[in-house]
Amino acid sequence: MFFGVFGQKKQAPTCSKILIRLVVALFCVATVATVSAQSQAPDTSQQPSTSPTPNPNPNKQDAPPEAGGPQDTGPYVVPKKKEEPPAPPPEKPKKVEGMPDYSIRVDVPVVSLDVLVTTKDGQTIPGLKQDNFKILEDGQPQKIATFGQTEAPITAVLLVEFASTNYDFMVEALNASYAFANTLKKNDWVSVISYDMKPQILVDFTQDKREVIGALNQLRIPGFAETNLFDALFDTIDRIDRIEGKKYIILVTTGYDSFSRLTFDKILKKVKSTKDITIYPVSVGFMAREYCEVHHCQTRSMGIHTTSLDYDQADNEMRTFASLTGGRAYFPRFQGELPQLFGEVAADIRNQYSISYHPTNPKLDGTYRKLKVELQGPEGGPLKIRDQHGKDVKPVVYAREGYTAKHTVE
Repeated sequence: MFFGVFGQKKQAPTCSKILIRLVVALFCVATVATVSAQSQAPDTSQQPSTSPTPNPNPNKQDAPPEAGGPQDTGPYVVPKKKEEPPAPPPEKPKKVEGMPDYSIRVDVPVVSLDVLVTTKDGQTIPGLKQDNFKILEDGQPQKIATFGQTEAPITAVLLVEFASTNYDFMVEALNASYAFANTLKKNDWVSVISYDMKPQILVDFTQDKREVIGALNQLRIPGFAETNLFDALFDTIDRIDRIEGKKYIILVTTGYDSFSRLTFDKILKKVKSTKDITIYPVSVGFMAREYCEVHHCQTRSMGIHTTSLDYDQADNEMRTFASLTGGRAYFPRFQGELPQLFGEVAADIRNQYSISYHPTNPKLDGTYRKLKVELQGPEGGPLKIRDQHGKDVKPVVYAREGYTAKHTVE
């Protein structure tokens, strides 16, 4: 039993009435669904009434517009390849902060020698071959890497002693310097340095012989009586050691050192450590020294500040400088010997054999290595040399006695 809105009793509907209500509800639902479907369908009134042709290959895709070919029929048309720009260079690895840079470098030591071969009389011996030379380093034979003999221009420093000691010393020093200047050629590079208490550069490296002569003309009035040879030689070596190639020092001097800050041991160490520098000492003042030794000259009157024994020691020091660097020391007695003497010096410099090798001891330990150059015949025996008269001549070999290896801290 049901109650109405206001509480009145109503009878329950019969089965026929329920069935009628259900039919009416289903009809209304169907009508609403039909109207909704018609409102969502596209308007085909403007399209042709022909039905579409079924696609025989349902998996086939339509070609994209950029394919460049027909869009309705046929397979895809492959588009033309465009020219691609060149690939960018590979990027350098980025540096990580705090990480050190490492590089691999292999140092192969090379030792270069200038060898002069002369007769006992000082005449150069040309025409020798590579097989005629034998190089020994600390007694161990070395294999020659390069060999040659050329008459090349020279790079030299004329280091002249000019002090207020003795007039004959000054005159001979000037005459010797002029004699050397006359042997120069147009491609030679020469610098002129004088010294007494300290060295003084008169002219820097030049190829003009007139500038060399003009520099020597400045040496007229000496300044000091001191002859600081060791200091001047050290300073000259230090200056030219930075120049590439072979260099020469023509040292015109009495050889006596009076007041240098450096000792002989220190200058000797500097000479041993030089590279590509050859020293040619030329002694002056022999006649004045001999005269004073015989007549017992007073130092004030003759300007000679030492005894003959001291000059003998100075001569031995100059011989040491020459032998360590592969040069020759000259001790002329008369001024007339100077032109021939410097002619020999020029011949020595221009006609040397240039030899290089890689040492069998590759250690960079800063040690001093002794060198010895020997001459050998085709079969390994002594080399025999004959002069123009067919007489056997004993050759004399001039080469530096050793070198100091580089020092690398491991």
